Amino acid sequence: MKKILVICIFLILPLVCLAAEKPVWVESMGEALLGEIETQKEVKERAKIDAQKKAVEKAVGVFIKSHTLVSNYQIAEDLIYAAVRGKIEKVNIVKEEWDEKDRNLYRVKLNALVMPVYPEKGEGLSTKLSLSKTDLKEGEEVNIFYQVSADSYVYIFSIAADGSVTLLLPNANMTDNFTRAGMAYQFPPADSPIHLKAMFLPNYKERSAEEKIKIIATRKKEWLLSIGFREGIFQVYDAKSTGMISDLVRRLNQIDLTDWTEATAVYHLKR
Repeated sequence: MKKILVICIFLILPLVCLAAEKPVWVESMGEALLGEIETQKEVKERAKIDAQKKAVEKAVGVFIKSHTLVSNYQIAEDLIYAAVRGKIEKVNIVKEEWDEKDRNLYRVKLNALVMPVYPEKGEGLSTKLSLSKTDLKEGEEVNIFYQVSADSYVYIFSIAADGSVTLLLPNANMTDNFTRAGMAYQFPPADSPIHLKAMFLPNYKERSAEEKIKIIATRKKEWLLSIGFREGIFQVYDAKSTGMISDLVRRLNQIDLTDWTEATAVYHLKR
């Protein structure tokens, strides 16, 4: 018996969402403990650095959230927000003092003006992605073809228009997602009992819809990328039962920009 992967498709009109190019003011608190061989000046400097680091992290969260709340569809489009980093433009110290109870603990409270920065992803690493068909009728099968420029680990996701994410590769039947540079791959493999079959969701009344396939290639095995997303091998999952694109973005944001890259393929489904 063939194993069928049902790829369900949602249709939601995308909202226009522009990148957050303006800097934001954020408040943060940093602290440091006085060590045995440290001077008070060194501890104060470490506390300021800690506060600035937390300010950048907070600002990055603001940049991502501002887009996530407006439209998950836009983030699914190219994941540019997963690459956002922060650069401090200005710092105002609000308060700095030694803790009243623990005289070895120094705290710094500051306001920082943080500018979003979008550096290039995956330097020296690129991936190609295509589908056997981009216009499908309900029930038709589709194959995914991909290639990477350097040895890497490949993660393939199906992303619905509501932002819900289904994991295609790796999966329980295919746990090895290591991919050799320059080799052409097909998913599912030609000899695999798994088949990708495009289907509308139950009670879906529109006559057409759109779905995205997202491939992410990483230099190292990134177990965080696949956790929390249901496998789309035997069942369809929506936003209530699997992870969202915003979850994927947050995890990518923890990976060095030069260690990953991505590509997207879109197909349309008609009755």
